[in-house]
Amino acid sequence: MCEIGDTGGSEDTVGAAFGALLEDSAEDLYEHAPCGYLSTLMDGTIAKINTTLLGWLGHGRADLVGRRRFADLLTVGGRIYHETHIAPMLAMHGEAGGLALELRTADGTRIPVLVTSTVKKGEDGTAQLIRSTIFDARDRRAYEEELLRARRQADDERDRARELAAILQRTLLPPALPAVPGMEAAAYYHPASADEVGGDFYDLFPLTGDTWGFFLGDVSGKGAVAAAVTSLARYTLRAAAVYDPDPVGVLANLNTVLNQEFHGADPRYCTAIYGALTPEPGGYGITLASGGHPPAILVRADGTTEFLDTPGGMLVGAVPNARFTRIGLHLAPGDTLLLYSDGLTEARTAAGRDRYSEEQLLEFLTTRASTTAPALIAALTALLTGFGDGVEDDTALLALSIPARTRP
Repeated sequence: MCEIGDTGGSEDTVGAAFGALLEDSAEDLYEHAPCGYLSTLMDGTIAKINTTLLGWLGHGRADLVGRRRFADLLTVGGRIYHETHIAPMLAMHGEAGGLALELRTADGTRIPVLVTSTVKKGEDGTAQLIRSTIFDARDRRAYEEELLRARRQADDERDRARELAAILQRTLLPPALPAVPGMEAAAYYHPASADEVGGDFYDLFPLTGDTWGFFLGDVSGKGAVAAAVTSLARYTLRAAAVYDPDPVGVLANLNTVLNQEFHGADPRYCTAIYGALTPEPGGYGITLASGGHPPAILVRADGTTEFLDTPGGMLVGAVPNARFTRIGLHLAPGDTLLLYSDGLTEARTAAGRDRYSEEQLLEFLTTRASTTAPALIAALTALLTGFGDGVEDDTALLALSIPARTRP
């Protein structure tokens, strides 16, 4: 019984102490609330203000009550906004919430605040007072400014990264194609992303005598490592063509280099087409070899369009002794040869989001018989642009044509 009595006494003591905490007067709660309270007449004259808000403003109660209006406490922009928006809103709806304003203190500094106001009405429905609750938003403003600063910094860093990616991308492509006697050449590169360096590449360059070399390829992956592989592939192809211009030998040389350099935990490889141009009566003779790349397309002057398959051509750099095959053809006046990467034939069309197939590409080119390399690249550029964000991979295009009734 004694223990029960002791427990009851302890509970009574705790209850009494807790009750004492709750005996704060309503006036004290109003005056020292963690937010500002303000009551004004309908014309804005301050009728009542709590101690918390007075402390923020640095004014005495006698300086404000009955002497100043709420709008007088605002910045110039805040006063204009109050007169043109807040006052009409209160008159029409009787309340206005979440208003971001700035108060001017006695020493001229600014305090960002959030204000919620309601109109108190009498029994007859007549508006009597405007009651406002004011929250200090300085911490929130500082947080928002820090977020804004961080966002601007991130935007600046992204812009710099994009600029570096664009500069690096330009170094991996020829600035301009050389003029080949009796032939027209055109190329286009479509990046799928401005943030990363792609792995597509192409080139056209002179060899000994009247012969020329050209190639187009696609390195696996993106980014800095893909850029390094792309650079190595371009210079290896050029060097190998000078040593041995046979297209199969050129790709075999590139295969050896890539396989030796990137055979570890992060293997790298590419697809590529290499071709050699030799002047012939009535046009150019072309020898092509392909390593795992989409087949080139020949658009004849008479409207015939065909894929130039090189069966058995393996990925370049994937295995030590990759196999490549060659084919030969004659490019006559009015004929155009197109090389492309799979960013074109794997793009998603605007309608239905289906992949743009090689068959659709062949049909598209069939309607452009007896075209020129620049005209064909312009048409394909427009096609890619029409796909919008459906182009999910970088795309390289290279076209060679013999002008109609022209001899090299």
